[in-house]
Amino acid sequence: MKILITGYKGMLGSDLITILDENGYELILTDVDELDITDIEQVKNTLKKEKPDMVINAAAYTDVDGCETNRELAFNVNSIGPKNLAIVSNDIGAKLLHISTDYVFSGDNSNPYNEDDETEPQSYYGETKLQAEEFIKQYMNDYFIVRTAWLYGINGKNFVKTMLELAKNHDEITVVNDQHGSPTFTKDLALAILELIKTNKYGTYHVTNSDTCTWFEFTKDIFKLDDIDVNVKPVTTEEYSTPAKRPQYSVLSNNKWKNSGFKPLRNYKEALNEYMELESEN
Repeated sequence: MKILITGYKGMLGSDLITILDENGYELILTDVDELDITDIEQVKNTLKKEKPDMVINAAAYTDVDGCETNRELAFNVNSIGPKNLAIVSNDIGAKLLHISTDYVFSGDNSNPYNEDDETEPQSYYGETKLQAEEFIKQYMNDYFIVRTAWLYGINGKNFVKTMLELAKNHDEITVVNDQHGSPTFTKDLALAILELIKTNKYGTYHVTNSDTCTWFEFTKDIFKLDDIDVNVKPVTTEEYSTPAKRPQYSVLSNNKWKNSGFKPLRNYKEALNEYMELESEN
């Protein structure tokens, strides 16, 4: 199978390359320099030339606060880009796998979100990602939409690296303790995507590492694994205001994933442990 990956330089893209290459897939790697997904003509030319069997869209503008002010950029990359990929992929008979987010939900739930729960994004980032999903459903026949959350990985900026950097110069760090989610290692997500694309089980899936925590609890887990002695102070979302509203409870239920015959992803603490070991080797 020939797979075209967009956003290959990002955290998830980097892990997808490693895992798909190891499993014998022919890869066409694109990032914004090779393919501007917001330009429909570029998308047509590239996909019709390369003729991939599948497109994996890992490209996105993920600066959640930046999306509030750079709305045109956010809409073009996060909504129009996937729309263009959907139109052209469908035209050439290629499957499409698109990465989406927990931010399509309001965060007002107290139970994990299922795939068919009502969407109600509270930020412009969430709005653009939801719009992408709707475009894909409108223009594609064979698609996978993978909603995930709280991603971190070796290749790129992420929450874990930020906390480790802050710990070098601070005796005390304040971290939000009323937002709940499931930290997800991009390597584990890439392995899940590998299993999904072997099938024709199309549709929308929630895929995250197992178990949940708050950002405060996650920070404590990070520091415990690295034997870091820093005072971590819990604060509320109101005390730590940001331009974009974050969902307070964005735990995604993985029941559909399991019921579809796929292996559940491991506990986030196991994944974090492996990530920290890999980071220490770099």
